[in-house]
Amino acid sequence: MFLRRLYVLFVMEIQTRRVHIPGVAAYPTGAWTAQQARNLLMDHGVRIIKTPVRSPRANSYAERHAGTLRRECLDHLLIHGERHLRRVLAEYAQRYNEHRPHQSRGQRPPLHEIDRPTDLTARITSRKILHGLISEYRRAG
Repeated sequence: MFLRRLYVLFVMEIQTRRVHIPGVAAYPTGAWTAQQARNLLMDHGVRIIKTPVRSPRANSYAERHAGTLRRECLDHLLIHGERHLRRVLAEYAQRYNEHRPHQSRGQRPPLHEIDRPTDLTARITSRKILHGLISEYRRAG
């Protein structure tokens, strides 16, 4: 088995904390990064904000997500290649965006529908994701 470093490009919508993962590459280049950004811009209306030089707090959202991804997911799995990493990241991003509570959003996930009421009498169901690493609990209904 050969160990290889893979780089992940992710983009976060700061207001909602929604995460997009445009690409994974073993040897990312500037041209590759620009193409991934173009692909994301075609799919979503995005406004680019440049981070100020030498201001560590400007990257706090990205640093927090990278740490969370590592602690909750990647530190517990053995990744078997680029394709496997893409699948794991897609599954984790879906969980992060649709289910994982965020303190800054009042314990709601980024894609929470505010107008949809929660039936507190509904049965609770469990679903295992990421090869059983994480269990999600939801109200059936």
